[in-house]
Amino acid sequence: MDVKDKVIVVTGGASGIGKALAELFAAEGAKFVAVADMDDDGAKAVADGIGSQAKAYKLDVTNEAAVKAMVDDVAAVAGPVDLYFSNAGIFFSDAPDWTVISQTNEQWQKIWEVNVFAHILALRAVLPDMLEREGCGFIVTASAAGLLSQIGDSSYSTTKHAALGFAESVAINHGDDGLYVAALCPQAVKSKMTAGGENASAAGDGMLEADEFARRVLTQMREGRFMIRTHPEVEGYFKHKANDYDRWIGGMRKMRRMQIEKTGRPI
Repeated sequence: MDVKDKVIVVTGGASGIGKALAELFAAEGAKFVAVADMDDDGAKAVADGIGSQAKAYKLDVTNEAAVKAMVDDVAAVAGPVDLYFSNAGIFFSDAPDWTVISQTNEQWQKIWEVNVFAHILALRAVLPDMLEREGCGFIVTASAAGLLSQIGDSSYSTTKHAALGFAESVAINHGDDGLYVAALCPQAVKSKMTAGGENASAAGDGMLEADEFARRVLTQMREGRFMIRTHPEVEGYFKHKANDYDRWIGGMRKMRRMQIEKTGRPI
């Protein structure tokens, strides 16, 4: 999957990794980039910075009608969507008591809708047309938390595991139809979401600059990879987990204890 001459949607595009991806795709020759985000001003700033080959959309990714309307508008403006980068996401920590039941029903419902169900709504809006054409793709941002886990952030880890499972299903069921499918599983990248988290457990291997992150993503897209890991350490951790799950759980418990000793909280 390359981005040259492609019509691309990037959700969560107003800042952080979404912004970096939208800007890089445009610089690498995308025909059109739709920058979609709830942050309307931020999305407009990114699209304005890109220029005439971009347009901003204020989008609630959990609103099926709004997602379909955006896809239809992109098709009218630039042509049918070739690549949908379903990147928008949110998180709630396990504060204040750091138990896995600390978050409210409303928080669980919201993070499910944004981190999982939004991918389903997005694919529903673009898949029928994509299956009629060649060179199309659908990418889900699942996070390294979808392969491993994020200590102190139970709902985030749970929903990112589910997002990865959905991406796997899409790849298995529609890869033979010619659809490129990928799951993006990074560790910490500098963004609004990670601001102030330099000492968090997720940043234990450092925090990647968003521009470098985007370049690594595009390189692996061009290689046709399903599993896009921008942080090479993640592959080793995942192998350790698969080889000895019990030992890995013990190691994560130890990391939790060490994080509490260092910062007073597990995240």
